[in-house]
Amino acid sequence: MVVSAGPGAPTAQTALDNVQRYPREAIAIGRQVLAGRVDADERSTAERAIGLALRELNDLPGALWHLRRAARTGRSPRVRALARMSLGYVLANAGQTTAALRAVGAALPRLTGADAGRARMQRGVVLHYRGRFAEAIRAYGVAVEIAQREADLLLEARARNNRGLLNAHRGNGRGTDDLTRSAAIFSRLGLDLAATDVRWNIGIAAGQRGDIAGALRCFTTADADYRRLNVPRPALLLDRFELLLSVPLVEEAVEVADTAVRELRRRGMASDLAEALLARARAALVAGDLATATGAADAARTRFRRQGRRIWAAFAGHVALRAEYARGTRSPALLAAMVRTADRLDATGWPDPALTTRIEAARLAGALGRTGRAAELLAVAARAHRRGTASRRAQGWYALALSRRMTGDERGAARALRRGLAVLDGHRAALGATELRAHSGAHGRELAAEGLDIAVRAGAPAQVLTWAERWRANALRMRAVQPPADPELAAALAELRMVSTALEDALLAGHPVQALRRSQARLEQRILQLTRAVGGGGGLVAPPGVRALTGALGPAVLLELVAHGDRLRAVLVRDGRASLHDLGSLAEAVRLARAHRFGLRRLVTTGDTASARAGVGYAATALDRQLFDPVRRQLADRPLVLVPIGALHAVPWSALPTVTGRPVTVAPSATAWLRAGDRTAPDGPPVLAAGPRLPAAETEVRQLARVLAAPRVLTGAGATVEAVTGALDGAGLAHIAAHGTFRADNPLFSTLELADGPLTAYELERLPHPPGCVVLSACDSGLSGVRPGDEVMGFTAVLLALGARSLIATVLPVPADLTTTLMLDLHRRMRAGVPPAQALADAQRAFDTGTDGAAHATAAAFVCFGAG
Repeated sequence: MVVSAGPGAPTAQTALDNVQRYPREAIAIGRQVLAGRVDADERSTAERAIGLALRELNDLPGALWHLRRAARTGRSPRVRALARMSLGYVLANAGQTTAALRAVGAALPRLTGADAGRARMQRGVVLHYRGRFAEAIRAYGVAVEIAQREADLLLEARARNNRGLLNAHRGNGRGTDDLTRSAAIFSRLGLDLAATDVRWNIGIAAGQRGDIAGALRCFTTADADYRRLNVPRPALLLDRFELLLSVPLVEEAVEVADTAVRELRRRGMASDLAEALLARARAALVAGDLATATGAADAARTRFRRQGRRIWAAFAGHVALRAEYARGTRSPALLAAMVRTADRLDATGWPDPALTTRIEAARLAGALGRTGRAAELLAVAARAHRRGTASRRAQGWYALALSRRMTGDERGAARALRRGLAVLDGHRAALGATELRAHSGAHGRELAAEGLDIAVRAGAPAQVLTWAERWRANALRMRAVQPPADPELAAALAELRMVSTALEDALLAGHPVQALRRSQARLEQRILQLTRAVGGGGGLVAPPGVRALTGALGPAVLLELVAHGDRLRAVLVRDGRASLHDLGSLAEAVRLARAHRFGLRRLVTTGDTASARAGVGYAATALDRQLFDPVRRQLADRPLVLVPIGALHAVPWSALPTVTGRPVTVAPSATAWLRAGDRTAPDGPPVLAAGPRLPAAETEVRQLARVLAAPRVLTGAGATVEAVTGALDGAGLAHIAAHGTFRADNPLFSTLELADGPLTAYELERLPHPPGCVVLSACDSGLSGVRPGDEVMGFTAVLLALGARSLIATVLPVPADLTTTLMLDLHRRMRAGVPPAQALADAQRAFDTGTDGAAHATAAAFVCFGAG
């Protein structure tokens, strides 16, 4: 669309007025002006308009070229000063902050009234870039005052936006008021692009105060507006990065930081590029990639110093120092540098990185034997528990706990740790998306580990159990948040099914798939945006004590595995008593579990060979001895409730000698097990569904239909996602036989293939009333992605969170023909009233005669999750 300049020839002022409405049209109008015969001031204004429009479109070299021409071309002092003012703004964007200050400083004496207000605001922008935040706030304030005095709404909106954003970054709640008023003014003036920028900044403010869902909603709305306006905003990737890292969604944060570095380097946006390199360093540090963290932090620090941004350079230095500490360096020089950096960050308005650095410096001081210095640092850090975001307050409580442990006050330390975790619980409850809740467990890692260490060293099994439960699978301790009936989400899920089906067909036919893969990625990203923006609600269920567990266990034994440093420990609850056991090396248990899974997969996928059987037998025996020898007497022959650590969630438990033939229920946590057992199963008719491209699935379902009473059978073209999910709602029992795919990158995109495409875990989340017991005979359907805090993500977590009592699913690939026989026996036993865990154990024992390796692996693949 071309914006008319009205009667007569286009004017430079028209171009300038359109910069934040339609930057491309502003450039076109400015060039028309330059092509005509106009005076020097008109040419200067046109050059200025083109330069500012190119800035909006992220072409900084082009913007600087035109703005320098504008500053040279103007004849009147005012026009030249306005050009220098705009030049200073773009120089700051390009990282040339010293030159930017000179340009704005030269413009200020020549300007009066509203022009002076704009120059004050631009000076504030430059100071903002340089990290001189208090001075920037004052400059923005003067600009607002001038704007109100001169009745200049546009200037007021811009100055309020900048002040509001800076206050939001500094944790000042007044920032949101400025931003809201700014957006309203821009909208009233018809400046859609500027209003969208402010709405994005309102999202930043929401993220800064911990409202992740609110921030995501703002970003999603603003993203749609940017696409509508056809204006790229690559620098906004850095804001998205901040939000992702705050959850933390570490893998996505790494990807976004890398994308930002590439885009900003390509566009020559030097100032933002330095910040993107810092983002890459921070993400790499959280991900444990210390080499990348150090290299990116050093590169960012070099650029910041070159740009005169000393405070930003200190921030980059903080990341490099933390990487050095994580690498194991313990030296007085590192301690001095960390303390110096923390003080500098605190003094210049960056309290959060200062807090993290100060806590790690205190731990380093303790390791060096400087307990007095450690106590001083922790005393300062502990003040953070009084105010700020949930993460900041939790860190403050953590510092207070460390301080108390140094003085031998273990009880006081435990109280502080509980208070810190309670703060994080409130933050997590505000997140509606299962995925965000699961990832947010990372924030409590240090607090829970410290509390667990206190309990283990005290030799108190009941306390160890409480601390283990306090952090474990917390997403399942919350009330599930059902996504609203969002037609846009439903449409995106339906389109994803069509694209995924087309992709599968193209792969089988050997056709090109690049375009389909791009469409699939785009739709998955859209679904993530829509689901993450759902708000939460409700608190967490308190972890159960030994007495509560005893009443529910009856004759069964609960064995909860716990990682403590490099050791694997277990709390065993039996007959009202808890005991604590050391199960040996954590790394060895994980190694044996992987070897065992690998051997069982070989039996199914490459054939039943003597070497494969020998490997399975050795790994099973060794793992069984490590896990169960220390507790064998207490286990006796009783039913078992197992709560594994995350690294052992995929163990095929029934293949271990101690567990073979024993009713065993696997649960993400004791709390989740207890809640599942308290639920009343719905009494709707059984549902049987078979997916396509699996002839044995339809055979399996038809045979099961003769075992169960009046089931709803969905096969062939009738087994669509809509039909199956509709039938699942309120069913007492559901059995789905279909191809399954586990997605390790995002387990909620794991699928069961149905007639019209894949059924994802996201769609199961929309069930109002999940079945009481679900059986999935698809490959790997019981696998879960595990996040910090032993948070599980996948079909298991979704169904248990929604209210299913039990899920029987596979943790390995399974051959269809053998599976049908096992499933028929399982359902006959459950139909006769045998509980799911007992029915599965009996069916597995009858099926696995010990003569067929593939049959052994098939039986072992199935695990009963939930209440059993």
